[in-house]
Amino acid sequence: MTWAMESTWQPTRLLQVAGSVDTSTGTTEVSTDAGRAYIKPMGNRQGPHVLATDWVGTHLAKWFGLNTFEIAILTLDADDAFPLPRGYTAQPGPAFAARALPGEPWGQSGLQLNVLVNPEDISRLVVFDTWTLNCDRHHHELTARKPNPDNVYLSSEGVEAGKRRLIAMDHGLCFIRSGDDLTPKLANIGKVQDDNIYGLFPEFRERLRQSTIDDCASRLREMDKSTADAVIESVPGEWDVSTETRNAWSELICRRAPFVADNICNSIEKAAPWFGETGRKNNG
Repeated sequence: MTWAMESTWQPTRLLQVAGSVDTSTGTTEVSTDAGRAYIKPMGNRQGPHVLATDWVGTHLAKWFGLNTFEIAILTLDADDAFPLPRGYTAQPGPAFAARALPGEPWGQSGLQLNVLVNPEDISRLVVFDTWTLNCDRHHHELTARKPNPDNVYLSSEGVEAGKRRLIAMDHGLCFIRSGDDLTPKLANIGKVQDDNIYGLFPEFRERLRQSTIDDCASRLREMDKSTADAVIESVPGEWDVSTETRNAWSELICRRAPFVADNICNSIEKAAPWFGETGRKNNG
């Protein structure tokens, strides 16, 4: 199986720093020689592994068929250092960069989901978050983590006035929990066979489509070791992911994909018993 990760968007120089958000990754709006972008640099208070998970998670989302931000590695020089919130400082080396898009986070937009030109991506996003154990949009346990609708972006680029395109963003907590590091223990059976549903906002429930979920299951069955390895091998060495951890990460991705494919419908019906009837209705 082949899959190209290349992007036509590739910034090479940091031109200006507009400002950072007080998040654990120090997300910073910048100007580059390829336009406006948001970067997450080394030196952020959560460490380099969150850059690796965001990089891998975004590439997997693209492979899965989701609309994502264009991403690239932007190498910062010693002269590019700038302050981050809470006394941290951006360090030289590879930074995670995402091309800025016009639009707004769903949680700040006041918009309803019926403005989407890609409503099928709602179902796709739930399956993707479940596959990657992404707890940073909507955790299955609300007492464990608050929902974060700001991690669903509504882009106005290339759509009619008043319409939006759903964009999957911010995958730093794919496969790990906040504050955790990537380790060679990633591929443990608890992660592989976690049957909880992630990413299922209440507003998503009546918009789930059985046909899209079936397509997602088919796509998951196409994941293979060469594809997972290629994505993980693209993680910069400076982000401190060991060879043993990379191997375990690839194993988790590949073993979890067929598990989710086989169990996603039952898991959704367990979380939302009325899904079967609703999903059939939405296929009409």
